[in-house]
Amino acid sequence: MIQTLGGKRVTVMGLGRFSGGVGATRWLVRQGARILVTDRLSADRLSASLAQLAGLDIWLRLGGHHEDDFRHTDLVVVNPAVPDSSPFLQAARDAGVPITTEINLFVERCPARCIGITGSVGKSTTSAMIAHLLEKTSSPAERRIFFGGNIGRCLLEELPQIRQQDLVVLELSSFQLQRTPAVRWSPHVAVITNITPNHLDWHGSFVEYVAAKLNIVRFQDPARDQVVCGDTPELREYLVRLRGDLSTVWRYRLEEDEPVAVYQSTPRRGPDDRKLRWPALKLEVPGQHNRLNAAAALVVGHLLGVSADQAVAALKSFKALPDRLECVGTIGGVTFYNDSKATTPAAAITAMNSIDTPLLLILGGYDKGIDLSEVAAAAARRAKFCACIGQTGPKLAELIVAAGGEAAYCGDLATAVAQCRRRARAGDSVLLSPACASWDQFDDYRQRGAVFTELVKEMARPS
Repeated sequence: MIQTLGGKRVTVMGLGRFSGGVGATRWLVRQGARILVTDRLSADRLSASLAQLAGLDIWLRLGGHHEDDFRHTDLVVVNPAVPDSSPFLQAARDAGVPITTEINLFVERCPARCIGITGSVGKSTTSAMIAHLLEKTSSPAERRIFFGGNIGRCLLEELPQIRQQDLVVLELSSFQLQRTPAVRWSPHVAVITNITPNHLDWHGSFVEYVAAKLNIVRFQDPARDQVVCGDTPELREYLVRLRGDLSTVWRYRLEEDEPVAVYQSTPRRGPDDRKLRWPALKLEVPGQHNRLNAAAALVVGHLLGVSADQAVAALKSFKALPDRLECVGTIGGVTFYNDSKATTPAAAITAMNSIDTPLLLILGGYDKGIDLSEVAAAAARRAKFCACIGQTGPKLAELIVAAGGEAAYCGDLATAVAQCRRRARAGDSVLLSPACASWDQFDDYRQRGAVFTELVKEMARPS
């Protein structure tokens, strides 16, 4: 760790449109560093982020990168989405320049205990549930709760306010975890919801993707730290392979639709295993998957001293995050759900199974190199009609029809929404749950969800 950043030359690679690049830049300026921000996007595309940097004494290089900015500097702070194979990062390595990330800068300096959450599906909602539960059951005088990470909130600027007795909840993506070994860090409580294929275009293989996810526990102290994970054979195998000793693992699941957790005292369950149960759980958010997310939050609450009654009461008031099975309107008895955050087949299948009514489905998008046959088969079984969009749209439509379903390639989202509205009847639901990333037609899943929501609102307006 570079202890003193004052006067150091720092290249921030990838300003981005969310808080990570902006937050890191603002914090670095306050440390007295000399900052160059470089991004392949133009100033027009980055206008919202640049507005947050107005008045700061920094240099900008937009619309592309220059290798000299990576060779002649003291430190590179890289956006998590930039792959290690970038020739500009290689130029920094060749010149002996250290490379770090916003999340690494934070965890190296954070005095409080951290709860880190990762997973292919459900990590955002689980992270938000954990933060909500802890905020509802903690006194600010006793401990304050800080929530950030991949969810889009940079916590670097809040470091001066974070005390040793506080708690930090961090949602962690595979991109962020890819580089945490550079600082040999894992959180005090690590939550893994699940691991299914995702971002294979970035990581190169499922093996590499799994390895990045497991960095969340790679540097834990088994005598002090805790692992909370879904009770699946895959997660058992991954953790046994990595750690061998499972003495600190809590496994959560549902029994008769209620949350249960078991403390794994040995690699095989034995009579000394401890079992946790909670009072009946009532949630506002739909779906069995959200009850499973809540089970993870309840275990974390237990580990941090929250009583069962308090924890269950706190989760009762939790509301759905935007773009995650978010009900955005009802028109003529047809309900529209925005689940744009469902960027993997597993997430889309989960969403389909969470809605009880007849279903019309919108799916497709950027091609991440993931096998789509399972989600296509599920769509053929579950949906009365599938409107397919984006790069993967033609293939998805073909797979769904081959599996016995009804599907059409609609090209763009507006056409897909219109097709679903024409076919829908009162009592039906229209679900945007793409199973794919958004980058072929949108800046990100948030923009895709916002466009969908606006299309629904437009249909609801009187003509």
